[in-house]
Amino acid sequence: MLVIFDVEGVLLNAEYLPVLAKLMGPKKEEEIWDITNKGIRGEINWEEGLKERVHALRGIEFSQAHKIAQNLEIMPGARELCSFLKGLDWKLVAVSGGFNIITDRLHTELQIDKIFSNDLIFRDGKLEDVDIRVTSDKSASVKKYIEENGFLRDEIIVVVDGANDLKLFDLSAFTVGFCPVEVIREKANIVIEEKDLSVLIPIFKEKFRIKVNPS
Repeated sequence: MLVIFDVEGVLLNAEYLPVLAKLMGPKKEEEIWDITNKGIRGEINWEEGLKERVHALRGIEFSQAHKIAQNLEIMPGARELCSFLKGLDWKLVAVSGGFNIITDRLHTELQIDKIFSNDLIFRDGKLEDVDIRVTSDKSASVKKYIEENGFLRDEIIVVVDGANDLKLFDLSAFTVGFCPVEVIREKANIVIEEKDLSVLIPIFKEKFRIKVNPS
């Protein structure tokens, strides 16, 4: 089995760019949150919105950006869920419209097997631009991995929250909306309303008839 997770708002209990914007004051933070929320809801072109947000934060020091990235809160229940799934020998993939500066740590902290994300570009130690590798069609990023590992649609679970995650649903027979926006809420097989990923453990046990041997 393969579980595909979104990162910000799912594996991480934060949206990175609005947190980063706090370095530039409350007005900048409000501006970035406004663009971020429009992108999550699917109200603007996602790629253009991402570029606009990054460009609005030009000049932030790499050292500050890295420190904030390393201190973003892991979503409650994420460690428990990922540990449980790895104990079943399932594969875990994260696909993020965010950046490797926030996602790289998830390999070790959550045992994520493969991560797809974008790159922030720093020049002379200051934020300059973004290299977009994961577009609003997140499914395009993971299709090759799925094919190479031979996963069928019935063997794939998707756990996401935002409108830009929607095309991932085409890859999966079982979809989870995690504290989601309305379009995800309408289309997901199940919806989790509380910020606790461990809630999925009993749901997966029942859905996939998982029996855990007592220790």
